[in-house]
Amino acid sequence: MKISTKGRYALRLMLDLSMNASAGCIPLKDIAERQDISLKYLEQIISTLSRAGYVRSVRGSGGGYMLSKAPSEYTVGMILRLTEGSLAPVSCLETEDNSCARASDCITLRVWEKLYSAINDVLDNITLEDLIRDSDYDPYSSYCI
Repeated sequence: MKISTKGRYALRLMLDLSMNASAGCIPLKDIAERQDISLKYLEQIISTLSRAGYVRSVRGSGGGYMLSKAPSEYTVGMILRLTEGSLAPVSCLETEDNSCARASDCITLRVWEKLYSAINDVLDNITLEDLIRDSDYDPYSSYCI
């Protein structure tokens, strides 16, 4: 499994919104500059996050984006699944029903199931709040991720 730039940038975008929430609505242009990510690429990502209800947008002067919920309510797994799709290490685990004809005889299936379980366990138990808390982030400094 390899996380694409879309997934990594979505996580950075959500963290940036979390870490700069005290500023109110944050223009996407500001995030693009802080994160050194193309504004056009962030526009695509924010559209996905907005449609899913993860972020709210405010139009007009002083407008921008903000999280819809508290950082503690977003897991890394939620964000990556939204942007990446399935995080399954093999295609036979992408759906709940393993329709692989070899599933009953597959010697390696247990390895892939354990790997998938471990991936989900890690990503579903780390929130944006956890990432911020575990970093050296000082909300009163000019440091932004």
